[in-house]
Amino acid sequence: MDLGLFIIRVVFGLLMIGHGTQKLFGWFGGYGLNGSSGFVASRGFAPAKFWTATGSLAEAVGGLLFILGFLSPLGSIAIASAMATAIIGFHWPKFWASEGGYEHALVMLTAAVAVGMSGPGAYSLDAAYGTALPQPVTMVIAALAALGFLVSVVGAASRRRAAGTSEKAAA
Repeated sequence: MDLGLFIIRVVFGLLMIGHGTQKLFGWFGGYGLNGSSGFVASRGFAPAKFWTATGSLAEAVGGLLFILGFLSPLGSIAIASAMATAIIGFHWPKFWASEGGYEHALVMLTAAVAVGMSGPGAYSLDAAYGTALPQPVTMVIAALAALGFLVSVVGAASRRRAAGTSEKAAA
């Protein structure tokens, strides 16, 4: 069980670091902060650079904490928050990734939550140094905080999109 968790943490965490650094720095064929911010702005998020940097850092730093199994479940929470925002703000209502839907983000959110709930296992810095945060209370509190944050982000983006639609209709 512990070896399986370790393998999942390393592979998944590396992918999340790559996913975040594509948007932050343009690594691995990404668009960097400026290019990614343009897409984020097109979805109604303002200020776009702030939201792009926040989501990208959640993915990259969350991925690093996830790999290390350090301060669990903070890495899982950061990743899950970024993926929930991606689902609602960018991919909804389509499901399949081949159609621009949320399938891929849902898989990443699910993996992050599952490891966050089960803990990082024996092969982690938390196990070595006893640094894990209390379970499952931390996960529940963080999930509620993330949900509140997500609702405010989606609400702001929806208001911005609605205002843009009203302006076009008035023109």
